[in-house]
Amino acid sequence: MAVVSSAVIALVAAGCGGGKSTTATGSTATTAAASTSTTAAASTTTASAATTTAPATTAAASTTPSGSAGGISASSFNLNFSTMSLLHKIAAKGTGGVGVIMPDTISSTRWVEFDAPYLTEALQKAGITKFSVVNAHGSDSTMYADAQADITDGDRVIILCPLDSGVGAKVESYAKAHGVAVVDYDRLTLGGSRAYYVSFDNVQVGRLLGRGLVSCIDQWHVSKPNVLVMRGAPTDNNATLFYNGYWSVLAPLFKSGKYTNAGQPAGTWTPSVALTEFEQQYTAHPGINAVLMPNDENGAPIIKYLQTKGIKAKSFPVTGQDATLTGLGNILDGYQCGTVYKPIYLEAQAAAAVAVYARAGLTPPAALVNGSTEDTTAHVAVPSVLLKPEWVSTSNMNSTVIADKFVPVTQLCAAPYASAAACTAAGITP
Repeated sequence: MAVVSSAVIALVAAGCGGGKSTTATGSTATTAAASTSTTAAASTTTASAATTTAPATTAAASTTPSGSAGGISASSFNLNFSTMSLLHKIAAKGTGGVGVIMPDTISSTRWVEFDAPYLTEALQKAGITKFSVVNAHGSDSTMYADAQADITDGDRVIILCPLDSGVGAKVESYAKAHGVAVVDYDRLTLGGSRAYYVSFDNVQVGRLLGRGLVSCIDQWHVSKPNVLVMRGAPTDNNATLFYNGYWSVLAPLFKSGKYTNAGQPAGTWTPSVALTEFEQQYTAHPGINAVLMPNDENGAPIIKYLQTKGIKAKSFPVTGQDATLTGLGNILDGYQCGTVYKPIYLEAQAAAAVAVYARAGLTPPAALVNGSTEDTTAHVAVPSVLLKPEWVSTSNMNSTVIADKFVPVTQLCAAPYASAAACTAAGITP
């Protein structure tokens, strides 16, 4: 496990084997498509899903930081990471390092392209000089070994995005036995013993997906909506929370008869499997004319499939999540309604801030830890930082993902994504 300082950053390149990280000098936060986070959880049912309780207003990016570390809130963070400097005095009170362990490079490109460099920048600017950022590459054994190595190396806090709740709970049990705090990052470990959880409000993500589909069906004048309701992996607690959110929007419409529920496949985060599920349903029910799709990555091959069937733009609503280049391109071209955007730079800063407090043996401010999430396996309420997701369509793409430089405009507004004309029509200057 490489130790990261202000000079050497441990970044994991997609496709690397094992749990080793490669090192690069300087900060190299590249932008690329990001796709949905996945979490393996103990159960596939709604009843077993972790539930979240957030305040009426959760985080939004702030342009100026609060005046002191004690004034840091979930809404303090911004695109230039300036709030992190307020944590220097807290960082000076702590000892040991911080270990960051990302899950894989397959379920989402975000872990490599966004989370790793953003977490690196956040920890550096908070005044943490000894930390590591590694990727488990989809291996439970590698993730556990990485955590053991972090603790042996003297790390006092681990920021963990677990591959699944099984290995997550194992890591957290080992860390607790060695007096090391764990911050669950993006994914909650059901049955775990972490100190804090940092994520977006995932039920709200689902609500945005549901509302986005309803709005799109109206705007695209889809008569007699026959909706296929798809979902993420059944072992993924986040996928269950997303589902709970969009089902709360769609269920009343199905019950009233305004919409028809065409089916609900088992679910996956693997795009090729999602395509197979869709093809099976579409063959069996050719009247399907809208899809609730929980992320951009799974929706992309389905949109291509529909295009081969002669489906025209703005006629077959498909939703998405993660504001990937492909998803944004499909939105601009009229084949996807919108996408749920989760500003990862806010999540990374929030996790780093919580880790700084935990490393110093201090409790983070209540304005930072602004909600709670129930671990329904351990039957405990987990103190949580719950950030605010946003629905992005052509109407606000320029003021959100483009303004945040989440994707490069020159790449988005060219083949194979969207045309310069489509970008211009959405108010985006190529």
